[in-house]
Amino acid sequence: MTKFIEKEAATRDEAIQLALDELGMDRDDVSVEVLEEGKKGFFGIGAVPARVRVSYEESTPAAEAKAFVDGLLQRMGINGEAFPEQGEDGQIILDIRGEDMGAVIGRRGDTLDAIQYLTSLTVNRGKEEHIRIAIDTEGYRAKREESLQRLARKMAGKVLKYHKNMTLEPMNPYERRIIHATLQDYQGVTTYSTGTEPNRRVVVAMERGARPQKQRGGYRSRPQRRYRKDSAE
Repeated sequence: MTKFIEKEAATRDEAIQLALDELGMDRDDVSVEVLEEGKKGFFGIGAVPARVRVSYEESTPAAEAKAFVDGLLQRMGINGEAFPEQGEDGQIILDIRGEDMGAVIGRRGDTLDAIQYLTSLTVNRGKEEHIRIAIDTEGYRAKREESLQRLARKMAGKVLKYHKNMTLEPMNPYERRIIHATLQDYQGVTTYSTGTEPNRRVVVAMERGARPQKQRGGYRSRPQRRYRKDSAE
């Protein structure tokens, strides 16, 4: 969206500088229309101030996020582009599309998480309200969630079978929450996190005093049981 402000000063250059100072922009970021050149007058008599209209493009958080990610991809040597859309509660969702998205995802999504983190820092710099940023490519987030849910149920089954705690691989807070949520109603087990970032892990443990009832297809889930979690989740 194009916006503008008008400024007056003794000279045209001074009026332009006043506008730039107020906007916090550089000369190359704006367009200037001179409305009045201004006149010095004779000993101050008949002086007319210079007046300019400075136009600029108002940047939205979604546009900021897209510009940052596109620039980052270019510096990484990746042929890709971010396509923004509005999510729930003001969340900005960016879907990165391109040819070689494996490099964008990285090992277990580490690179994708890093891009998301850096984008969030950039977009939220100087803003009073935090804007949530989500970055995905080729549906990786949904695939990863399904994989983690299968892993959680598999580990819960082992805990009940062998009566032994199972400690999972290090995960970020988002992935740990998926494990906790998946097993919150799973009868006979409980979950908690241990360790410090970035090596914090989820532990799937036998619930104290639990007597799991085995039935066809596995162990019966008990509805409405809340999982335990620590303050860091």
